Amino acid sequence: MSSDETNAGVDRMAGAEPVPGSAKSDPILVADGVRRSFGGLRAVDVEHLEVQRGTITALIGPNGAGKSTLFNLLTGFDRVDGGRWTFEGRAVNGRRGHQVARAGMVRTFQLTKALTRMTVLDNMLLGAPGQFGERMAGAFLRPVWQGQERLNTERALDLLERFKLVDKRHELAGALSGGQRKLLEMARSLMTDPTMIMLDEPMAGVNPALVQSLLGHITSLRDDGKTVLFVEHDMDVIMGISDWIVVLAQGQVIAEGRPSDIRSNRQVIDAYLGAQEESSEAAGSGDDGQR
Repeated sequence: MSSDETNAGVDRMAGAEPVPGSAKSDPILVADGVRRSFGGLRAVDVEHLEVQRGTITALIGPNGAGKSTLFNLLTGFDRVDGGRWTFEGRAVNGRRGHQVARAGMVRTFQLTKALTRMTVLDNMLLGAPGQFGERMAGAFLRPVWQGQERLNTERALDLLERFKLVDKRHELAGALSGGQRKLLEMARSLMTDPTMIMLDEPMAGVNPALVQSLLGHITSLRDDGKTVLFVEHDMDVIMGISDWIVVLAQGQVIAEGRPSDIRSNRQVIDAYLGAQEESSEAAGSGDDGQR
């Protein structure tokens, strides 16, 4: 892929305004009025959000800002109170997780979902879509499902090679380190050849030695023409690889822009400082209560 193709998605953002609800030239995901409450707390209240195709977009905010909840809503893992969103121009609100994944939008989780008592290779094969041998009728057509299984295995091994896990293909997933499980989950998500990948805190709990490897894989996804939306707390990581940043606070989008825009945004700084002050006050109250 040429550098012109690699940067096409980034270049198309040249005219995007650094404001909440910013319109993009070629959005792959568009969400309107997405809301979710838990009791009296409104965890997500996103009026309008667009994600540009072929870019790396970071979703950031203080703890409790609603980032993971928004991920769960958009990918069908939680019930929405209101709103609609489209992916590739088609409505996907109301669909279940597996239906959203089949549409081309897959996600990973903050706590990895590797099946620890299965081998690394078997975990990969679980991610392959439309496996004919799993159907009642197809199970009796051995030549058909054997051919499909062979192709799926070849793809799985290619991805494990790319993520430097091929030597562990016969090991149980439970024997992998936390960082290796993150790599496995990312590799497994690619078995469906998705258009967009959503990563929920991909660096959480990862050994520093594997962080650079994970960053390289994330940027290579964009370089392959895929769209990446990720939640992360490490500001060095965010500023280093993001093309665009969306900031949530108390469930609402309070800012959007390029890393240079966000770094100097007073509202973003206040949101983070306010969260830190609330945390400090809570800790102080706890100390007082123990005395």
